Amino acid sequence: MCGAKSKSLAFTGLLLNCLEMIFSANTGFSVSLYDVTSQSISLRWPKFSGASSYRVTATAVNTVGHSLLAHFSDVTLKATLTSLIPNTVYAIQAEAIDKNGIILAETQIMQSTAPDIPVIDQAYSKLSNSITVEWRAVPGATSYMLTAQDGDSFIETVVKNSPGTVTGLKPATLYRITIRSINSGGKSQPSPFRKAKTVLAAPILSVSSPSCDSIALSWKAVYMAAGFSVSLMRSDGLGRMLRENTTNTSLIFTNLDPGTLYTIKAYAWNANGMPGDDFTYNQRTSPNAPADVKVAFNSGALRVSWMPTEGALTYTVTASSGLLKLKCNTSSSSCMVPSLQCSSEYYVSVTAYNDAGSSKPTDAVSLKTIPCAPVNISIEEDELGHLLVSWSSVSFGHYYVVFVKSDDGLEVHCNTSYTQCHFQSDCGFTYFISVFAYNKAGQSPLGDVFNYTTAPCCPSDFRAVFVSSDTVRVTWAPVRGADLYETRAAAWSTVVLCNDTAPACTLSALQCNTRYHITVHSFSEARGSNTSCAPKHVATAPCCPNDLILTQVTQSVTNISWSAGKGAQTYVTTLESPKGQAKCRTLQNYCLLGCITCGTNYTVSLKAISETGLTSSCTYQGYSSSACCPSGVKLYRLSNNGIRVFWQASDETMNYSTDLHGSKGNFTCTPRAGRSHCDITEIPCGDVYTVVVAPLTDKGPKLTFCPKKIYSVTCSGSSVGMVIYRGKSNAEHI
Repeated sequence: MCGAKSKSLAFTGLLLNCLEMIFSANTGFSVSLYDVTSQSISLRWPKFSGASSYRVTATAVNTVGHSLLAHFSDVTLKATLTSLIPNTVYAIQAEAIDKNGIILAETQIMQSTAPDIPVIDQAYSKLSNSITVEWRAVPGATSYMLTAQDGDSFIETVVKNSPGTVTGLKPATLYRITIRSINSGGKSQPSPFRKAKTVLAAPILSVSSPSCDSIALSWKAVYMAAGFSVSLMRSDGLGRMLRENTTNTSLIFTNLDPGTLYTIKAYAWNANGMPGDDFTYNQRTSPNAPADVKVAFNSGALRVSWMPTEGALTYTVTASSGLLKLKCNTSSSSCMVPSLQCSSEYYVSVTAYNDAGSSKPTDAVSLKTIPCAPVNISIEEDELGHLLVSWSSVSFGHYYVVFVKSDDGLEVHCNTSYTQCHFQSDCGFTYFISVFAYNKAGQSPLGDVFNYTTAPCCPSDFRAVFVSSDTVRVTWAPVRGADLYETRAAAWSTVVLCNDTAPACTLSALQCNTRYHITVHSFSEARGSNTSCAPKHVATAPCCPNDLILTQVTQSVTNISWSAGKGAQTYVTTLESPKGQAKCRTLQNYCLLGCITCGTNYTVSLKAISETGLTSSCTYQGYSSSACCPSGVKLYRLSNNGIRVFWQASDETMNYSTDLHGSKGNFTCTPRAGRSHCDITEIPCGDVYTVVVAPLTDKGPKLTFCPKKIYSVTCSGSSVGMVIYRGKSNAEHI
């Protein structure tokens, strides 16, 4: 039975879906539905040509003996079939009939009536925007429509089964509630209504934590509310619940735990004491101020630490100095405030924050920052070998330290509460000077680093050596810090200067036999000259003679004479050649030098020596000794009263002159160069002749010291006879 009924219902549903409207294939006559209830079906059809009436028959499917027949005039085009069985499928046939009772056209549809009308058991409101309805199930209903009506407005909701809730309602409002059952055929008629009133709306709380141990609540008035109930409890379940009933619209809970999350519930009740919706809100109390705040100065920044406080999410550190405020935000229990100004006093406080607000700031802690770097630093040598470093005082500077580092790496320092320090210094050094101020917070930043270069050292143990009578070479050891040296030789109004980077200088053109003050000054680009260098007293020697005369007395002896040299007492003259040297030491201003080689170039020098032993080396123009006299001078008789003078030449390129001196006449003969004889014609015989053969030079007269030989020329008749050698003239030995 259950299986057959299930198949029948399935077939019926298929018919309803497929045959809701059936058209006549031959005539085009049709019928349509426009309303279905539990006990009625409403139809309409179009007017059919020739029809004088219409007949509608409704036959219940699967229900024996239950059918309904209705006739309608030709002016009626719709009809409602009533007194039908709820939740029943009907086969509905419509026929168009002419005036003779002949069926002109017919059509048929299958339609189910709606389920039976439900009955509401109860309707009530638990929320201010909804009413819940309970009812007994209706056979054949696939869903239900709930309707809540308030005057002319209503809200409908379709639900599957009981209980059902209609939402979107107004708080504290009385509604008429009806319900309809629904199936595929349609909806039933509304059930008898029930009245139900929605509960009061929940108060909408505005919550804050004005202090770390209190929570303040406020809300707007609720429609139809006679009073309010508010409860508060720690969200972690610890502690006891606090509850307050009030007719006001604000409330404050005190003596709470700081930084703690609380759960708050509030609802309104009406005049009958019926509670409305409740409102739940979580609120944390603001945190307590942090404790045990510590501040420290660290590398130009302020480090602040504290003990964490309950419920705090973040912290803000505020460092104030006058109008300047520096802040640091963090979620940890310490924070670094950068860029503090030096020589300033800051007042530091910490404030804790959470989503409820902030704590009170902690009591301000005073901190004085490190002092600023000293300024107006001056460096001077107040006396030789001492540096004075001074500066301006610095706010919050308790004491100062001056560091002085020399360029050789040695560093010294001075610790003082004053604004100046003395340091020993050496010549030729560069000193790098920095000044720091100190207080309890630490050391000031590094200011400007100054450098100061002392004057270069004075050359010591310098030596002056005479190069000549007017030239002195001065040498010394290099000194520290000197870039340049100036050598100064001063005598009366005469000053001779020499500048050089080398540790030596040659002073020339000095006055002979003069006392000079010689000073070597050192210079540096950074500091200039050291003017404290002591001079040395040096006397120059004597003056060289202005002129020197050499006269060759004989072929091997030369006489030298000179003018007196100022300041000279002793003289040493020297003639020097590769063939030998001739030297003479004398207190006079002349000297006779022997062992002179004829025809030789000599270097002539003279040393003038003072009484104290100072020596001037005087060099003069070179001297050439005279050409050598020829040897082997002989006379031979020639025919025709002629005489030939013959000799052995000392130099084949030399020209010679031959002189014959006699009582009857003087004769001279000069042959061509390279000749070693000379002929004199027509010489008188019977006379004694002195014969001299001497070389000729371009420098002056003939030499007078060549040997003279005496010959007698006899007569043979009127012609020259014998030529007889009589010896040398005595004048040769002069």
